[in-house]
Amino acid sequence: MNFKRGLKHLEKEDAVLANLIKQFQLEPIIPHQDYYLELIESIISQQLSVKAAATIRKRFLDLFDNRVPMPEEIMAMTIDEIRGVGLSRQKATYIQDLAQKVKTGVLTFDRFDSLTNQEIIDELTCVKGIGEWTAHMFLIFCVARLNVLPTGDLGIKNGIKKLYHVSDVPTAEQITDIAKHNKWHPYESIAARLIWKSLDNEPNI
Repeated sequence: MNFKRGLKHLEKEDAVLANLIKQFQLEPIIPHQDYYLELIESIISQQLSVKAAATIRKRFLDLFDNRVPMPEEIMAMTIDEIRGVGLSRQKATYIQDLAQKVKTGVLTFDRFDSLTNQEIIDELTCVKGIGEWTAHMFLIFCVARLNVLPTGDLGIKNGIKKLYHVSDVPTAEQITDIAKHNKWHPYESIAARLIWKSLDNEPNI
């Protein structure tokens, strides 16, 4: 799938998105493979401000001389040692669970390119503290998949309510129906990013 082709497709099929495409300069996301660190950071940042999350991230990496730790290094630490950087006990447990699943091969990043979106979601959500929303953000912003519809995202719900004149906050089913009616597939991620842009709140994971 091609990003520019996706913009042209959405501009042709959906008048609302066509207007957003004219308003906002949307650039393609360059995929990267810092998957392990990205998931650690996503756990750290849950329910925190960007500033607070950045502070805790720095403290966490400082435990390992400002480098990405090996899974076994995290597994060797106690929960209280991890909590010392400002994390809750729950988040410290999540990070250790992620490390354990990477170390034991339950989570194998090197084969993600060959997996479907749903297969990646299934793998990621086996880790404590990683839900469907995080998996959707991972697919959009890390793997750069163009065909992800984040139906559980609050920004998407609020944006669709406003842009498509929905009376109440739309359900996941309604969002799926709107996407289907306006022929977003296979460029749902681009549509989602345009909606976030319209609200000036594109996620930062």
